[in-house]
Amino acid sequence: MDKMKTKDIFDGFTIELFKDIDGDWLAKFEELPNVSAFGDSPEKALQELQEAWFLMKESYVSHNQPVPLAPSRKEYSGQFNIRVDKRIHRALALEAFRAKISLNALVAQKLTLSVRQ
Repeated sequence: MDKMKTKDIFDGFTIELFKDIDGDWLAKFEELPNVSAFGDSPEKALQELQEAWFLMKESYVSHNQPVPLAPSRKEYSGQFNIRVDKRIHRALALEAFRAKISLNALVAQKLTLSVRQ
């Protein structure tokens, strides 16, 4: 399965392009699985997806609804809350104390390391 990022005509959404079991090409948005198109070639499937996306955006606008924004184009605050088991909370708090850093800094380090792997 090919994944490509086309930021011009597809507004930053990730496109999945593959041949299905019937031999047709399917193009769809990874982030919006309800927007898809078929074609007898990769180019035709992408052309059909472009038309489907254009019509979908028109529909959102005509119904006074916001057009979906690709996650790659969103602004993120850098903050979120998470609930964990109290035993994990305690273990992390003790680890942070021993490292002489805040719990927030410890968790941020661990998340950063896990995302980079």
